Amino acid sequence: MTSGTPEHAVGAAVRADGWGWRHAGRDGWAVAGLDLRIEPGERVLLLGSSGAGKSTLLHGIAGLLGDQDDGEEQGSLTVDGARPAERRDRIGVVLQDPDSQVILSRVGDDVAFGMENLKVPRDGIWARVHAALERVGLAIPRDHETSALSGGQKQRLALAGVIAMEPGLILLDEPTANLDPVGVREVRDAVAAVAAHTGATLVVIEHRTSVWLPVVDRAIVFGRSGRIVADGPAADVIDRERAELLEAGVWVPHAPLPELSRTRCADQSVVLTASALAVGYPSAAHLPPTFDFTIRRGRTTVVTGPNGAGKSTLALTLGGLLPAAAGALTAEPQLAPDPGRTSPIEWKSRELLTRIGSVFQDPEHQFLAASVRDELAIGPRALKYDETRIAEITGDLLRRLRLDHLAGANPYTLSGGEKRRLSVATVLATAPAVIILDEPTFGQDRRTWEELVRLVADIVDAGTAVVAVTHDEEFADLLADDRIELPAWADDAKAGVS
Repeated sequence: MTSGTPEHAVGAAVRADGWGWRHAGRDGWAVAGLDLRIEPGERVLLLGSSGAGKSTLLHGIAGLLGDQDDGEEQGSLTVDGARPAERRDRIGVVLQDPDSQVILSRVGDDVAFGMENLKVPRDGIWARVHAALERVGLAIPRDHETSALSGGQKQRLALAGVIAMEPGLILLDEPTANLDPVGVREVRDAVAAVAAHTGATLVVIEHRTSVWLPVVDRAIVFGRSGRIVADGPAADVIDRERAELLEAGVWVPHAPLPELSRTRCADQSVVLTASALAVGYPSAAHLPPTFDFTIRRGRTTVVTGPNGAGKSTLALTLGGLLPAAAGALTAEPQLAPDPGRTSPIEWKSRELLTRIGSVFQDPEHQFLAASVRDELAIGPRALKYDETRIAEITGDLLRRLRLDHLAGANPYTLSGGEKRRLSVATVLATAPAVIILDEPTFGQDRRTWEELVRLVADIVDAGTAVVAVTHDEEFADLLADDRIELPAWADDAKAGVS
């Protein structure tokens, strides 16, 4: 197989007949009684609220749902007339969590891995690796360590591996969620170009419909019951079902942002000060930029910048979880546990609980318990709260973040958007003075996005200092009081702080 003449020039066909899936330990079906046909070469956008079953269907089509120990299946689901697990050589998939798809230690080897499994001739592999990395805008050497990539870069890497395979079926689950605005367009256009070149069938889940509308021809809308409530030409479905889509939490193009009623906190005193602060790992070729800024109570500081600029590394440093590369991060006396320890990296985990709470980019990295309710109780129990107070805290958070119906579920079985809301809630449970959020709106439908935005606004207005790493321009427009803009390390421009 060569990059100029794909072996599979015809896209794969997908068929569901009364298909459904119920995750192990759940009472309700994630998807039930689904009848669906996706014809070869179609480009389909799956829409619906967070938790409506879109990712479950995508995992089913990809052959990733496991056996009866993982859940219960009804009906049939096929790719090219066979069970999806038997057609994996025809399927390329990019999941919500890019970390889960990084396999090898070097970038070039990771992109080549899928082609090697498909027995692509060795002399054709590396040209396709180079072309795929270029298409997704990942301009780094092939021997670059995958462990050093940012979340957005890992997302591009996963997509490059799929593009290089030239599969008959491309499945994408929130493929642009961790990307900067330029990267979003690059990735979308790269996927569209490959689908046009190979004739591949494309199925994509994305809450932000405006990104993919120019390159898809069909939209399928899932209701909260895991059943299809609308299906047809993408533009027609958006126009015809606009009100219902907004009610379901779909990001309909040109819908106005919510208005926030704010009662700002009078106390906006400084809690953290960065002085010539550098984060990351300096090399002989590039020294990281340095920053001078303050973090204040009752204000939201938004951190933006291109993928790989060090935003998540800055978040970990501010959270007391990673030492600074240079300079100093100093807590004010009212935040520090004692006058002699003003650097957060010196604090014990229990001291951080009520002072600085961090929500990681990958929600799974902070889950410890077997149920959602127990996960929320970990922090309060570590602080030795009594069970009555713990029940009040967890009950309130479950309701506010629409997780009450999932209180007994295993956190790892939640949808991507539900995992993100749970990770935010676990930090709120201990009411820290400073909260660090890394991509807080990842995977949210419009309704849960609005609830998160209002929740953050309420927290800030109550006097908490919030630092949010985000590519979400609407989130920043509504909430940013201060901004830290990180440049790419290769740039000579200095970081700007406003």
